[in-house]
Formats: sequence, structure tokens, C-alpha cells
Amino acid sequence: MIPLRYRLAALGAGNRTQVYAALAARLPERYEFVAVADRHAARRALVSRLFPERRVAEFADAASLLAQPRMADILIVATPDSAHFDQARQALALGYDLLLEKPIATNPNATLELARLARELGRRVLVCHVLRYTPYFRQIQSLLTGGAIGQLVNFEATQGLDPWHQAHSYVRGHWGVAETCTPLTVANSCHDFDILSWLVDAPCDTVASSGSLLHFRSQNAPAGAPARCTDGCPVGPTCAYNALRYLTDRRNWLGTVYEHAATATDVEINDWLRTSKWGRCVYRCDNTTVDHQSTALAFANGVTGTFTVTAFSSGRDLALFGTEGRILAGARTRQTVGCDILLERFDGRPGEKINVTAPDEWHRDADAGMMHDMYLEMQKPDPAAMLTSLERSIESHLIGFAAEESRSTGRIVDLAARRKS
Repeated sequence: MIPLRYRLAALGAGNRTQVYAALAARLPERYEFVAVADRHAARRALVSRLFPERRVAEFADAASLLAQPRMADILIVATPDSAHFDQARQALALGYDLLLEKPIATNPNATLELARLARELGRRVLVCHVLRYTPYFRQIQSLLTGGAIGQLVNFEATQGLDPWHQAHSYVRGHWGVAETCTPLTVANSCHDFDILSWLVDAPCDTVASSGSLLHFRSQNAPAGAPARCTDGCPVGPTCAYNALRYLTDRRNWLGTVYEHAATATDVEINDWLRTSKWGRCVYRCDNTTVDHQSTALAFANGVTGTFTVTAFSSGRDLALFGTEGRILAGARTRQTVGCDILLERFDGRPGEKINVTAPDEWHRDADAGMMHDMYLEMQKPDPAAMLTSLERSIESHLIGFAAEESRSTGRIVDLAARRKS
């Protein structure tokens, strides 16, 4: 029986859960929040306070919540990457349906195993590939399926991570050491591989990838730069990566890593920077994650394309080339043409500029769109038919893992052959 409202619980009360909980609080007719687990009491309190009408059960860690009988209909798994697989597996066995943050797991075998287990238990898993819920990508997908450019032949896609984002997350931050986390092509780019697979609408057959850590290395450190930005760097005032910017124009980034960011004084933040990972010089960290990578993809329906992720640009760009026209979309199109999407046809008709508008307030934002739609997605008769079901999300992860394998070995990865075996 479909409940009038879904009961939600969460493992992890960091940024992702705080966003989803705040959105759920705006949809009281669809969701009620019943439990949250996190080792930080302050984070748990941030979630609990969103629901003053009821007592939200709080647990000091995920294991304590998972030791209880099933408390909710849907469990949000938004813990560190390395915990996703084991926690999701335990939750499925307890009878939870899941809203699972990406990555699904930290290796391809575990990703496939979780999908097998969900099928076996008849459980629903919605993966947080939130970009599919945006009107922007839905518009592009609609143009393709409607034949606006004929048959899709190939594509060029780019994601600019943004230099500060790279430094914050992939140099100083949680995903800086590749050996201890999921590769960039999964931790970050699974969003892009998911969208590209959705647009191409075919399995990926082969993956070839190259890239490296080029810039954020000790040999590129400015002369005289100390180990920490708080130690009087001679180029600090002009350095794009100066950690003291957390006190000024980059202060909003602190909330994702510093528990007391909302109330801390400048002195307290400066003291925190003296000892935390985020106060280090970006050229003197222990990071090994790449700062640029390009991947060539070939799909079962003959479509080919390239995807590049780089620290040294911002925003996503997409070019889709078909037998009857092309689609240009993204940050560069907005800057140069003044629209979200440019549709050009080969028959002489003038180019069509398309600016995407949200159908309602819930679909102006990717996270809000997903939380709004999850209520109905979870009611679909076939769990695999959910827009970002675990079954549909596997492909993006297999491509991402294959891209890193290709980059590190120098070999083309044949996914088609692996499927057959």
C-alpha cells in the first residue's frame, strides 16, 4: 500500500542531508522526517530543528540507527563515499527503500552487487543523479527524442569544475588523495556520464581516457610559499587559492567542511585554518587526484563522443551533432549567444534560441526537482523505471570506473566484452 506520506530517515547529516531535509520540510503532505544519524550533534540538530512539529530521533552514528528495526519508508544514505555500499546493503536487508547519494559504491563489482541485492529483495533505490530532474537537461533530451537534429552522431561535453572547487574538494579536501577515495570520474563526473548515457540512449561499448595532476604540485609552488596560507605567504594577496579567502569571498564554502561555520568569528576561522586541511597551501598538499581528464566514448548505437573535466574552467558545455543539425548548450552558449540552448538545422532555417523556464517553483533547482518528484517516482510499478533508479545509474559508474582504469593503464576498456563475459 502506498503511504499518504513517506517517512524519511538519514545516515549522515552533512550538506546533502541538510538540503534534502529542508526541501522535505516544505512538502509536509508528502514527507515526514523521523530519524537522523551523524557523529556531530550540531549537524543532527540542524536537521531536527527543521521539523518542530515532531521529535526526530537522533543517533550518534549510522550503526546505531541501522541496529534498530526499520524506522522509515525511505532512508537517505549521505555518508562518506566509502560507507555507501555497506550501509546501503544493511538498509536494504532491513526493508528500507533508499535515496542514495552518489557514488553508489567505490568499485564496479560492489556497484553491480548492490543492484543485484536490490532486485533480489524487491527494494527501490533512487540515486541522486539530480541533473536529470532539471528542465534544462529535460529540454535537451526532448529535442533529441523529438528528432530536432535527426539522428545523433557524436557529442563534445565539458565540465569546468572551477579552480576554487578543485582546490577545496580535490586538493585540500575529502577527494584529494585518489588512493583513499573514488576517482574523479566517479566522485564527480558520474553526473555527466549519467546525462550523456541518457541522451545517447544506448550502452557504452568502449572507453579511452587520459589525464593527470598537472598544476597542483610542489614544483609549482611560488617561491617562499609556506606549508600553510596562515603562515605569511609572500604571494597570498594575489593567489587565487589563498585559504584566507575563506574569511572573505569564499566564506560560503566553509559550511561544507567546518561544523561551526555559521557562528564562528574571523579569529576562530583563522585558528581553524591553522590546523585543518583547508588551510594548507594547494601546492604543498598530499593530493594525487587529477586536475584534468579527457575521455573518449563509443556507444552500442554507433554514437561517439568526448567528455573533458578540468579544474581550469567553470560550468558545463555541451555540443550535440546530428544528421540534420546541431545543439549547442551550456555556459559558453549563454555567454556568446545569450540563450541556454541554440538549435541549428542544416535546412537553412535560422537558428532557434531556447531559454529554459521551470514549469513550477520545484523544478528551478536540481535538488528540489528530485525531492519533489521522488514521491511519485517511488510509486512506479517497476522500480527500474524510476528516472534515476539504481538500474539506470549503474551505467554512469561503470563508465567512470572504466575511464580511470584506462587513464591509469593506458589501455582502452571494452565494456561490451565485459558485459558478455
